[in-house]
Amino acid sequence: MSKTLNAYRIKKIESLGRMTAMTQEEMVAGARTVAAGLEALRAEHTQLLAGLAANTDHEHEKASLVRKSIDAIELGLGEAQVMMTLASHLQLVEAEKQKLRTQVRRLCQENAWLRDELAAAQQRLQASEQRVAQLEEENKHLDFMASIRKYDSDVTEESENNRGGQSENKRDDPMVDLFPDDDHEDNRTNKSMSPTPQSQFAQQVNAGYEIPARLRTLHNLVIQYASQGRYEVAVPLCKQALEDLEKTSGHDHPDVATMLNILALVYRDQNKYKEAANLLNDALSIREKTLGENHPAVAATLNNLAVLYGKRGKYREAEPLCKRALCIREAVLGRDHPDVAKQLNNLALLCQNQNKYEEVEQYYQRALEIYETKLGPDDPNVAKTKNNLASCYLKQGKYKEAETLYKQVLTRAHEREFGTIDGDNKPIWQVAEEREENKHLQKENAPYGEYGGWHKAAKVDSPTVTTTLKNLGALYRRQGKYEAAETLEDCALRSRKEGSNQASEPRMNLKSKLFNALGINTGSNAPHQ
Repeated sequence: MSKTLNAYRIKKIESLGRMTAMTQEEMVAGARTVAAGLEALRAEHTQLLAGLAANTDHEHEKASLVRKSIDAIELGLGEAQVMMTLASHLQLVEAEKQKLRTQVRRLCQENAWLRDELAAAQQRLQASEQRVAQLEEENKHLDFMASIRKYDSDVTEESENNRGGQSENKRDDPMVDLFPDDDHEDNRTNKSMSPTPQSQFAQQVNAGYEIPARLRTLHNLVIQYASQGRYEVAVPLCKQALEDLEKTSGHDHPDVATMLNILALVYRDQNKYKEAANLLNDALSIREKTLGENHPAVAATLNNLAVLYGKRGKYREAEPLCKRALCIREAVLGRDHPDVAKQLNNLALLCQNQNKYEEVEQYYQRALEIYETKLGPDDPNVAKTKNNLASCYLKQGKYKEAETLYKQVLTRAHEREFGTIDGDNKPIWQVAEEREENKHLQKENAPYGEYGGWHKAAKVDSPTVTTTLKNLGALYRRQGKYEAAETLEDCALRSRKEGSNQASEPRMNLKSKLFNALGINTGSNAPHQ
């Protein structure tokens, strides 16, 4: 019996050794076979044990051995059952694992599809947003095109007037408002600037040259964007137009020079002085070749280039350019033309920044004479030039001469507004001096409105009168006349507020309206426009 048991154990060990190299299915099948064999062996041992129990006691030892063998068989059967149960469980786990893998693959495929759909939706959204932005820009452009039709008619009328002869030439080519105001000395180091007003921008480019019909709309569009400070729109428009013009007309064409001037002024407003100077020099060369060296458009480009140098503090380089522009205008328009006076004002300002006060006085006095003779004493340019000349006197310490000019401006403005001056109708400066004299006798002076309503004066030349009030007030303060200074300064403040709120006041020219809207001070030391 023991030999049989040992042989079984050896076979079991060998079977287990072979099972390590088997697959799971083979192991399960082998375990079932072993279990069946163990069941048969257990039945055999049970019968054997029953036979031994019936015999005598000397068979007791053999029965004990048979019981141990049966216990071992029971243990083997238990192990086989555990193995088969474990195998069954593993099969279930593997089936669930395969199911989950299938679900994961399906989810990955769905996720990839959703990502593709999301990317496509984002692209469609981006395209829609771009289209909406484009439509909005086109809508703004259409609205603007409708609003600038009046400028087309203005340019047409101006062109017709120009063809009538240069003697009737009313075109302006103002110098850019680059130089500091006398009211604020610290502005000399201020390099910031506001966008050039629309009418001033157009005049700087167009002076002496008729804008062709093919450029008129684009020209107005660029000027509109530049005057609003929208340089990111104006610059690409200029560059595209310039490229198209050079392809169709060649580089040396007056239209190309016009577009170069426009782009240069846009760069100048962005403080890109080097690029602007290169473009203006190129435009100057083209206009000299195509229009002649003594054409008004050449003078306009020279003036713009001089202004650019002046803004960079290169007054010595700017002065000969401004003088050449003056010579051209004197030769073409005559020595007593108002445009010559404007150029004299600009030249005087360049010289003033170089402390050439003797020349400054000569230029301002000559400009003042031209204005008074050709345009009359009530023209706004007369008051502006007197303010500029007064600022020159102040820098030289000639306070009496400056005070006289300021009083002349205020007296003339008072006469235009309130009539002849008499004992009951006094100009504001005289009222201010009386208040200064009586400040110790009369503690509470009457409101300024009772002295002629000066805060409601100043119509067309309101900025000039307001500046004159401030400048004379500053001069009084320098002389220790504080009561008189406060009178004029308060009047200037009221004049500015009232002037901005009067809807029924006479129509100002476009330049003044744009200056007021942009908050640009047309002070006494601003270049003459």
